[in-house]
Amino acid sequence: MAFDAGMLACTLSEIRRAALGARIEKVYQPERDEIVLQMRSFEGGRRLLINAGSGNPRIGFSEISKENPQNPPMFCMLLRKYLQGAKLTEVSQASFDRVAFLGFDTRDEMGFECRRYLIAELMGKYSNLIFADGDKKIITALRTTDFSMDSMRQLLPGMVYELPPAQGKENPLTVTKERFLTLLSEAPSERGCDRWLVASFSGVAPVVAREIVFLATGHTDTPLRYCFGDELWQAFSSVYDRVRNEEFSPSLVLDGETPVEYSFLPLLQYGDKECRHFESVGKLFDLYFETRDREVRVRQRASDILKLLTNAEARIHRKLELQRAELLACEQGSVYKKYGDLITANLYRLSRGESKVLFEDYEDYREDGTFGQVEVEMDTRLSPSQNAQRYYKKYNKAKTAKIELAKQIALGEEELSYIYTVFEALTRAESPSDLAEIRDELYRSGYASRMKSYAVPKAHKPVVLQFLTPDGMRVLCGKNNVQNEYITHRLAEKHDLWFHAKGVPGSHVLLVTEGREPTDLDYTTAAEIAAYYSKAEGEKIAVDYLQAKHVKKPAGAKPGFVIYHTNWTAYVTPNAEKIAAMRQGK
Repeated sequence: MAFDAGMLACTLSEIRRAALGARIEKVYQPERDEIVLQMRSFEGGRRLLINAGSGNPRIGFSEISKENPQNPPMFCMLLRKYLQGAKLTEVSQASFDRVAFLGFDTRDEMGFECRRYLIAELMGKYSNLIFADGDKKIITALRTTDFSMDSMRQLLPGMVYELPPAQGKENPLTVTKERFLTLLSEAPSERGCDRWLVASFSGVAPVVAREIVFLATGHTDTPLRYCFGDELWQAFSSVYDRVRNEEFSPSLVLDGETPVEYSFLPLLQYGDKECRHFESVGKLFDLYFETRDREVRVRQRASDILKLLTNAEARIHRKLELQRAELLACEQGSVYKKYGDLITANLYRLSRGESKVLFEDYEDYREDGTFGQVEVEMDTRLSPSQNAQRYYKKYNKAKTAKIELAKQIALGEEELSYIYTVFEALTRAESPSDLAEIRDELYRSGYASRMKSYAVPKAHKPVVLQFLTPDGMRVLCGKNNVQNEYITHRLAEKHDLWFHAKGVPGSHVLLVTEGREPTDLDYTTAAEIAAYYSKAEGEKIAVDYLQAKHVKKPAGAKPGFVIYHTNWTAYVTPNAEKIAAMRQGK
């Protein structure tokens, strides 16, 4: 993972510069394993985020506002009790490990001054957040561990906090050149140099180890046998001199607009990929983790929705396959009619009891003036006329089935399209209320029998995305079908302009004119937002737009389904950074 001890040192350095002496105004716990401390100092208000999850553990300032649960967890309530109004007076790191100590000066229940500690262990799946008193005696922890869970180290209220067990690695900040070269000479020569660095020194991320090897050899996968000790030591010491002298340069590697990797120093190993430098670690984390955190939250909170949609998609696909096979079999109906016609035309020469009869096939006329022959099976228990009626009944049944199957296939394809719109809405869900709206939509769309123990929530006004164009016009965007309907059929005025990506699932977007004439830039901006919040990918995405009064919902249609006939089409290429900058209420 990229959040190693060096990155923690970089983050804590920024916290010391910007927030030492700041007072805690509020404490939030938007996620099960994430704490946000709202603090205020002479430089203004800041949000310090501490994530102790197994996927993306980190600490740093954040400008992203998240929705908080209506009922705060007990851990959050306890922190509010002890830390609200406290002053941040200590920010330190345990040796060179991924453990941060935040010390707060506050007052106890009797009004006496005291010290409290918030200890963040940011170690992947072993991450934790511990709250302790001035003597490091544990008050509570995000995850407590007892003897049954860990025989080496327990984290229980009342116990004195102990650091995680040492791994027997060298501290890269204190190791000497002689010790470094000794360890290097003792290592197997065929081993990768980057793997040796990770295994021998504490707090070194693989990406930093590769960068050290790249600085020393020009490659990232160089074996130890091709590494010169002096050059490797020089690259190693130059990297960790940055940490000792707090000369950090937070950097993010981008592949196009996709974040690839980050570190506390410039990463030269990625060659042609853009390496962007940030003055603030918090801004780097916001850019790198925003999409990843949202995807993790959706997977965790929406597992029931994903399971329901996946099962529904598989069920509809199976049903459509069977129906299409039956529809193909219905093409035999014209053959049944021909058999009935042939029997009827030849009744005069047929008698009961014949099992097979050979007729001239009037549809198979040949060049020599003769007809081909066709063999028709007869039911020996029926008369010739009854056999003709039997084939006419099969023909009528096939004809009726063909009509009904076509209707059922159309309904199945329509339901499948609706399922895909809900899948798309899940990718845009940002908060628990967005997921609650999707659950309610599915419940009201006929999936109630598949949603066990679901309670219908109280009605509330959907919270849609809002943007402001460069020319000052508001743009509204729905994140799911409930919000799409709310925008299109409740908020839209007749002269507002409605946008939607052509032929793919996506958001309903409304350009609110308020009686003004939009500029060309307003039209383009709204179309770009519609293209960005859709399933469409690539450049020059087609976006339909028209006046909102011409957008209609058919009777009985699924949520979010509309029809329109008179529209224009624009072709735009959305830019994620531009759209994010226009978003309001972030």
